Amino acid sequence: MIRAAQAADAAAIAGLWSALIRETAVTFNAIEKTPSDVATLLLEKSEENLPFFVALSGDEVMGFATYGPFRSGIGYAHTMEHSIMLDARVRGLGLGRGLMDALEAHARGRGVHTLWAGVSGENPDGVRFHRHMGFTELATLPEVGFKFDRWMDLVLLYKRL
Repeated sequence: MIRAAQAADAAAIAGLWSALIRETAVTFNAIEKTPSDVATLLLEKSEENLPFFVALSGDEVMGFATYGPFRSGIGYAHTMEHSIMLDARVRGLGLGRGLMDALEAHARGRGVHTLWAGVSGENPDGVRFHRHMGFTELATLPEVGFKFDRWMDLVLLYKRL
């Protein structure tokens, strides 16, 4: 099930996100999220009319997706960058597709023209997923991320909505 995140989801989202930060290279972020961090983010997204969706398996949060401005400035108002994170146990079960479908529907409703993804070069499953969802790979930015004492590439993909 896909639905809008609620304040009560903050701890579960923080737990999922922090595990991915701590254990994987799917994000270059090295600072774990607290429930308070996530609650603040959910409030900010709500105030800005930006989405934050969760994917549930039963009552358990197994993934999330959101988007926000690609860059600041009025000229970029119709270009957004998204984040999508899934628990490894549910990859390949359709929750990622459900999250992306919800994000894209929301973005189209807001007049977003392009949706961008920055995927770690060490996450080939993430690159394949985005290609499968109709994103086009545009560039690889070499060694722009640093985590786990090594430099990592960033793969940029986009989709016209």
